[in-house]
Amino acid sequence: MSEPTWKPTSDHLPSVHRHRKRRRRAQVRRRRAVALLVVLAVIIVGVWALASGGGTPQSTAAGNPAPGGPSTTRAPATASTTTTAPPPTTTTTSPGSLPQTGAFPTTTSPVFVANMAALWNAVVTNSLSTGMPAFFPEPAYVQLKTVASASSDFTNRLESDYGLDIAAAHALLGPDAATAQFVGVNADSSYGHWINSGVCDNDVGYFELPNTRVIYTVNGQTRSFGIASMISWRGEWYVVHLGAILRSGSGGEVDDPESGPGSPTYSSTC
Repeated sequence: MSEPTWKPTSDHLPSVHRHRKRRRRAQVRRRRAVALLVVLAVIIVGVWALASGGGTPQSTAAGNPAPGGPSTTRAPATASTTTTAPPPTTTTTSPGSLPQTGAFPTTTSPVFVANMAALWNAVVTNSLSTGMPAFFPEPAYVQLKTVASASSDFTNRLESDYGLDIAAAHALLGPDAATAQFVGVNADSSYGHWINSGVCDNDVGYFELPNTRVIYTVNGQTRSFGIASMISWRGEWYVVHLGAILRSGSGGEVDDPESGPGSPTYSSTC
């Protein structure tokens, strides 16, 4: 193979070296420019992430979730402690504020059992307020009656008579009232009857149950007295007259006190 016809001479070498140096410097500059662009890109991305919230987590207050996200409730950073339990929240609606129904009451419902226990405790302690759960609710009486100022009639007549009759029943127990034991009540549900509206100044109908017996023991002896009249409201019995419906005087009365349990009797009262 023949040799090239041209070879660089010593006169050409500086020029070649200069060309190679310029090419290396251009490569270095390009590399530096690329590195600078990479650094700038990293800085720009970091600044954008911080500005958009990606750097530091943002907390959401309990009960106030971020828009569009799930509602998350978080416990506070520091929880306060107390040695006293908070009072219970009650939302019970008084049955007297609700309309009447045509349901016939039973004498086995939890409400009736609790009401009769409240009545007995009222008699033992001679306390009107203790016996009020067993008494016909005032808001129901206002709905029931067509008389003028039914609320005043309730307070000044019915509730007042109830308190007098509780005191009379307490006196019946005698000096050993605190040791008297409640046995139960004897009610004949077949005596329950419906009172139509328009009768006895009533604007609303109801069931009436006369002469239920309260049975108790004192000093080992079984005794009893009556509840003159109970009437219904929304499927429960409530005392409306304890000692008497038609009163013989201004004092308290006891309905038919007897030695022994006695027996319920029928009467077609209002």
